[in-house]
Amino acid sequence: MATTDFKDYYTILGISKTASPEEIKQAFRRLARKYHPDVNPGNKQAEASFKEVNEAYEVLSDPDKRKKYDQFGQYWKQAGEGFPGGAGVDMGGFDFSQYGSFNDFLNELFGGAGPRSSRSYSYKSSTGRPGGFGGLNDFGFQDVGAGGSQDSEATISLTFSEAFAGVQKRFSLGSETIDVRIPAGAKSGTRLRVRGKGQINPMTQQRGDLYLKVELQPHSFFQIEGDNLVCELPITPDEATLGASIDVPTPDGSVNVKLPAGVRSGQSLRLRGKGWPIAKGGRGDQLVKVAIVPPKELSQQEREYYEKIRSIRTYNPRSHLQQVKL
Repeated sequence: MATTDFKDYYTILGISKTASPEEIKQAFRRLARKYHPDVNPGNKQAEASFKEVNEAYEVLSDPDKRKKYDQFGQYWKQAGEGFPGGAGVDMGGFDFSQYGSFNDFLNELFGGAGPRSSRSYSYKSSTGRPGGFGGLNDFGFQDVGAGGSQDSEATISLTFSEAFAGVQKRFSLGSETIDVRIPAGAKSGTRLRVRGKGQINPMTQQRGDLYLKVELQPHSFFQIEGDNLVCELPITPDEATLGASIDVPTPDGSVNVKLPAGVRSGQSLRLRGKGWPIAKGGRGDQLVKVAIVPPKELSQQEREYYEKIRSIRTYNPRSHLQQVKL
């Protein structure tokens, strides 16, 4: 990544460098909702902002990645991985703590003991396209092997809809265009192997493989836990007390769910077979977590009825706390 490509993740999320993990999460959720493709259909600028917000959160929410990012800036990945492809020089496990930044390390490496500067370096991959110190070319591919290995790796970002149903994606590898079918049920971290589509070994003329690593874009309603889909269902106090029949979104469309009387906030209802596709066949479940949400504004009549209920209420959920002592 060149210096001009540096992204300030703190600025993207609109937070300070001393922000707590909770502040980072809150900023991410707010911006993810603002720029989500479902909220901004066809808006390319919002889509680009959404990807930047997702990228910033992925780094700053991980304590180890955030520490490296704070110390080495745009070279945080390289500081953790070492200098790849450098004429057999293995930098894995190298102690970078003696350097103030990755630029300092590079200048000492290439300039000996001379004065350090903020010069940046680049190299060309075996395909002839310029890359950065992470081995990234114009298409985001990265050499994953050492020595003679010509395997390449790329990160592919998918929406929940694409990952759920499966999708075909087209990649340009220099003058070659390939179509890759992503099977239904891919998750973040899933690695797909495309045989014979890596780089060509200039010595043997043999071609390595291409590995695609899936990253899922956040969804405004669903989350994935294992093979299950998890969502939060807001309900009103009267629905929780009396029970109700409520429509709940699922990947297959809305289904009607009967809430039992007296359901508690945080309680989960299971919709069997409505979850994420499983590689061996079938689907996981959808877990609907109930959240009781009181109204922020009341009409005069609603307020009168709530006050009436309070005056005649016999149930005290805190009665057992009267005997609590240290």
